[in-house]
Amino acid sequence: MTPHRIALYYAPATDDPLHKRASAWLGRDAVTGAALRQEPVAGVDIAEITADARGYAFHATLKPPFRLLGDVDAALQTARQFAARTSPFALPPLRITDLDGFLALRESAPCSPLNALADGAVAALDAHRAPPTEAEIARRKPETLSPHQRAYLQDWGYPYVFAEWRFHMTLTRRLTPNEKAIILPAVTEALGNAPGLTRTISDICVFAQAAPGAPFTILERLTLRG
Repeated sequence: MTPHRIALYYAPATDDPLHKRASAWLGRDAVTGAALRQEPVAGVDIAEITADARGYAFHATLKPPFRLLGDVDAALQTARQFAARTSPFALPPLRITDLDGFLALRESAPCSPLNALADGAVAALDAHRAPPTEAEIARRKPETLSPHQRAYLQDWGYPYVFAEWRFHMTLTRRLTPNEKAIILPAVTEALGNAPGLTRTISDICVFAQAAPGAPFTILERLTLRG
């Protein structure tokens, strides 16, 4: 069955402690699709605060979700070829960051191979991307975007690619200051030392969404072989 949308993401390996801890924080495992019990956080509705991130699963976006122009097998083959010519590299330690009001894990130091990976992913799979509908474009609120971002939306179907891309692994929706004061220590405790561990990006993942509104799960994990 052809998925409604696919995306190319970075997601930690299943034996990486960050996979287990972040999946538990969000309340879902992207590998199995299983719902996970979330530890309650006094004073907030943790299920609601993590709902959007839970649907997309714990990940960092490389090629944003898109509807397929053709067959999913052709897109998968292109993704495999991209992974085969891309070399593994060390990822700087991650840290919890306030990203425009959202809490997310971000790299602690610049990493040019990380940017090159995202740029390459966007370009490599674009031939398989169906053009966005007028409704999809409207949801991006192009009137609020910079000219550069509007050009990316027009040409690549998403405004935050290439020079506008920022590595992040989302942990919450946008928070109020009071919510942040509660959530930040809670998520810091929940993730423990896992974000700061040494890790290598040695594979990337094709994620799939079966139907509109359905959660994203890992369709295939691709080893970097360059």
